[in-house]
Amino acid sequence: MGKLLKAALIGLGVTAGASSAAADGQLHIYNFGNYTSPEMVSKFEKTYNVKVSVDSYDSNDQMLAKVKAGGSGYDIVVPSSYIVPAMIQDGLLAKVEPNQMPNFKNMRPEFVNVYWDEGRHYSVPWLWGTTGVTVNTDAYKGDVDTWGIVFDTPAELKGKVNALPEMTDVITAASFYLDQKTCSADKADLKKINDLLMKAKKDWRAMEYSTIENLTAKNFLASMDYNGSALKAKRQLAALKYGYPKEGMASWMDNMVILKDSKNIENAKLFLNFIMDPENAALMSAFSGYDNAIQGSQKFFPKDMVNAPELTPPQGFNYNFVPACPQKVAEIYAKIWNNLMK
Repeated sequence: MGKLLKAALIGLGVTAGASSAAADGQLHIYNFGNYTSPEMVSKFEKTYNVKVSVDSYDSNDQMLAKVKAGGSGYDIVVPSSYIVPAMIQDGLLAKVEPNQMPNFKNMRPEFVNVYWDEGRHYSVPWLWGTTGVTVNTDAYKGDVDTWGIVFDTPAELKGKVNALPEMTDVITAASFYLDQKTCSADKADLKKINDLLMKAKKDWRAMEYSTIENLTAKNFLASMDYNGSALKAKRQLAALKYGYPKEGMASWMDNMVILKDSKNIENAKLFLNFIMDPENAALMSAFSGYDNAIQGSQKFFPKDMVNAPELTPPQGFNYNFVPACPQKVAEIYAKIWNNLMK
């Protein structure tokens, strides 16, 4: 797109709060690895004549360390929901008012007033999902909608279960299974979590991220899992089923935000508006296997993603976006986790 046409779009409000027309130029994105659709990026580059670079990180902690050090050179990062409030409080993010951008009208209502960015003044949803269990139904014919698969493993699955090596995911799931309030500081609750994990670990085969490879190879017959990974695994092995634990389960969302020291802020705003278009959001989902927060995007999904059970929570599903725990609780969680890792 030429500069005159691009300037005209900005003048019409494609980027809210733009003080001047953005020149064709660059955009630097820092995202989780293997999480950014090359097709979607290429489409943006061709539409706005902006050269996009994408670097990757492994964790929120890695991203935060680089951003806090200053001078990262990045315009956009993709923190998980519980990280966003701290980034706002620390003055790391630009308040760009995504809620005033033209494509914000496509946002699913349930994802507008979220605890980490009420009304969406800083962030745009990237992708979201759930943390549940995936079970090989050839090996196990019982109920898969329970954390009992992981924490009170049925005989058929003992020694063939995987837990994710993520402290927050595992301890939150244990809290749900024990019918506790998440982030409880009660000493009795914390002891129950520790005891449950130590007992359950005896029946686990591993604690690994590589769920797709191991489930499809039948090295694991069940695993704590993310729903997008479950979808990809089922494409290779039809016997796999994703369970929604009836005791409760966590939802998660990664969010695209613009750094306060961005050197290409107008191009960054263009990108935020761009990913709220249904066709573009569908490209993100097709690449990753996860759902997005944009209404109308499903009609552009690959056929096997439309109404896929892994991406379609049961009726009455409760979106449990769990905030970060208070520091004192987090410190005790770390001790429990270190004990489990011995």
